[in-house]
Amino acid sequence: MTLLQYGYTHFSVPSGTEPARVIRHDGSTLTVVTDAGITTLRNVPGLSPAPTVGDWLAAEPSGRIRAVVERVGLLTREAAHKQGEQVLAANVDIVLIACGVDRPIKDGRIQRVVAMAWDAGATPVIVITKASVADVELPHHPGVLVLVTDAVDGTGIDDVREVIAEKTAVLIGESGAGKSTLTNALLGSDDAATGRVRTGDNKGRHTTTSRQLHLVPPMPDGRPGGLIIDTPGIRSVGLVADAESVTASFGEIALLASSCRFTDCRHAGEPGCAVAEALESGSLDAARYNDWRKLEREALSAARRADEHAHRSHAKQFSRAGREGAARKRGDY
Repeated sequence: MTLLQYGYTHFSVPSGTEPARVIRHDGSTLTVVTDAGITTLRNVPGLSPAPTVGDWLAAEPSGRIRAVVERVGLLTREAAHKQGEQVLAANVDIVLIACGVDRPIKDGRIQRVVAMAWDAGATPVIVITKASVADVELPHHPGVLVLVTDAVDGTGIDDVREVIAEKTAVLIGESGAGKSTLTNALLGSDDAATGRVRTGDNKGRHTTTSRQLHLVPPMPDGRPGGLIIDTPGIRSVGLVADAESVTASFGEIALLASSCRFTDCRHAGEPGCAVAEALESGSLDAARYNDWRKLEREALSAARRADEHAHRSHAKQFSRAGREGAARKRGDY
């Protein structure tokens, strides 16, 4: 086992430290891999940015974390109750969107995760799971690779291995969508906990309780098998992405937009708008256009809420610091 297998690319860390990659986050402790092997480090409160699974750290021989290495891509979603961002994984190359055929495949959810992936600088891939359970109807998302898999009979598993070879991938999907079962199929072991899906609504329990990075065995030709991050199921996907990432998730619209007469075209009635012309001629599906506009509005709304949340947090910190200063002057403590 070497750091090269875990994606190390010879980046530099401060003198007196060594690189370590976070493979599991358990609040006050981090499970990391170093050149010496897998070990546990104590998380440093107040470290900015806060470490997450997939991060590279600069760690001292004593085990103290000095810094988080600059990230190459960060996968995030809007946190619960629309309170800022929730970081899902760092330094990911591939986002695997798991969709079980034993439940409705929701285009809106896929579109949101695709936009999140592009925003993180990663490549989205739709992975249909449990193909032997029911007939497979492939979702229509131009520009996004769709793989059909079944972990029971091995269908499509080699295709997924080829996609993630030498890369870091993260699995995103609902509870019971087959993420952990797919992870185990890729690993050739039962490292990821799996659970039963209840009958009636095909929902699963959160058998995966925290995000964890796994080392995939080497490819038959000797190439590194890559890394996969298994994640707990997510019920909703709050979008945190810019408008460009949203447009990139609609490949056919992005291609049309590149042909507009004006580079700053807003596709809202401007002359020479290729998107409007395709919509009028019927070559662009109206439902896809409406979905694109909906996600674009959602992204802008999320950005405004994030700014407001950051402003409120800063105001609270400033107010608390003022109260503490006044208390010190009074001699309260």
